[in-house]
Amino acid sequence: MIRVRKAAAADVPLILDFIRELATYEREPEAAVATEADLLRDGFGSEPRFHVLIAERNGEPAGFAFYFFTYSTWRGRPCLYLEDLFVRPEQRRHGIGLTLLRELAKVAVLEHCERFVWQVLDWNTPAISFYESLGAKALKEWITMRVEGENIARLANGEPQTES
Repeated sequence: MIRVRKAAAADVPLILDFIRELATYEREPEAAVATEADLLRDGFGSEPRFHVLIAERNGEPAGFAFYFFTYSTWRGRPCLYLEDLFVRPEQRRHGIGLTLLRELAKVAVLEHCERFVWQVLDWNTPAISFYESLGAKALKEWITMRVEGENIARLANGEPQTES
């Protein structure tokens, strides 16, 4: 039995566990530096910056979907952006990922979103195949660009950049 529910502030330790497990799966455990305080502040205050769905299988936490809303200027509509989707390895092959994606699609419909967008690592061929089987299209003509850490302040201040 799979149950999906909205996360509450009391779920922050579990959410952080999922984030760290995902970072390990994606081969960058040291990159997950978020804290419980960060998640509480940004996700469970008066103006949440993100939302989380938690999937449970047979009463046990099995996976999560971490998302927020963006806006398409070309479409003139909101978009749902899925930041992280993770199902614990021992819980895979039970329809949990599909159930989470369907719940997110329902949220997108309710919020009148024009797009439902996410990224996947190019080496994660099982996930890519799964997403394509659901009708997702890989946008190979788009390249993700990122400025992070101290380079954000450097950019804001007009200072020279360092390598990221």
